Amino acid sequence: MVFRQWVQSLRSGIRRSSPLIVVPFALIAVVTVVDIIAPPEVHLGPFLVAAPALTASFAGPRMTAFVGAVAVLAQAMVAVARTSINDLNHTYQIIALFLISAIVTFFAYLRERHATEMVQLRTVAEAAQRGVLRPPPARSGPLRLAAVYLAAEAGAQLGGDLYATARTAEGTRVIIGDVRGKGLDAINTAAGVLGAFRALARQEKSLPDLVSRLETSVAAHRIDALHEAEDETIAEAFVTAVVLDIPDGAEVVRLVSCGHPPPLVLRAGQMRLLGTKDPAPPLGLGHLLTTRPTEDVFAFDAGDTLLLYTDGVTEARDRSGDFYPLTERITLQRGESPEALLKHLCADLLLHAGGSLGDDAALVAIERLPTAE
Repeated sequence: MVFRQWVQSLRSGIRRSSPLIVVPFALIAVVTVVDIIAPPEVHLGPFLVAAPALTASFAGPRMTAFVGAVAVLAQAMVAVARTSINDLNHTYQIIALFLISAIVTFFAYLRERHATEMVQLRTVAEAAQRGVLRPPPARSGPLRLAAVYLAAEAGAQLGGDLYATARTAEGTRVIIGDVRGKGLDAINTAAGVLGAFRALARQEKSLPDLVSRLETSVAAHRIDALHEAEDETIAEAFVTAVVLDIPDGAEVVRLVSCGHPPPLVLRAGQMRLLGTKDPAPPLGLGHLLTTRPTEDVFAFDAGDTLLLYTDGVTEARDRSGDFYPLTERITLQRGESPEALLKHLCADLLLHAGGSLGDDAALVAIERLPTAE
């Protein structure tokens, strides 16, 4: 039973390693044949050690051990063909090859175990990231939504940018934001803002009240983090954000801007910036505002598409240092669904930035459907 499991594992390793696995076996065959026909004073046996060493770089311990065993067997065949298995020179070569094969097999085991642990950690991290930054629903009342997050750090799915939606009795509320800074502190702050928004979006009737409560939550989170981490830079943390309320019964969008780039509305191929008259300071800097946040109301008709974004989009540079022209590129996309719009914008953005971004970028597209739909 154990032998059968070992054979099955070996076959699985061969399938995963193919076609690279051909290289060490070819090396063993070539060295063995040349060593047998070489003059007596020439010994190529030490080159066989390269076979298990190469295998350990791309295959698991079982495959490495198998290649090492084949190399030892090949060295024994050379000894029999040239002199005798009891020849002192070949005996030492066989012992050395066996020991080195055992060592590289052990290191292949350590590498495979480390790779397995990394896969497990990445799986847990991705699950946690999906739990914090949940994708918006495809439909929310008369709205069709889509969102995308482009992390600047390779392998990451969450950074300092954030977005979330909440369904209320009257409509849909949306937030998009960008935390100052990077790293775990930014992720921690973003998670705090998202949690507060999801908890408060259905409790507060008016949008300014919701923003005021979010300001209080961010300020409290900053103070708690400062006491826990004893890091003065946390005290300077703030979050730029746009908070929106899109009612089901009226073709308008209400928004409060907290120092965030203004949303765009795409209507019949024409683009319009939703600039606010009296924007509030970023969340966390509410002490700079002596009055209550004010909301602005804009038309959001059936067929319109609303685009929310973070500054990682507009500040993406190409090789010549030019910023990404979002307002120009979005007008080229007409009559597309939110998913298709974001797909094209992301591909165009990455092409502009040379395949990688200098900062995290988030985009949310919202389309208001006709009443019949």
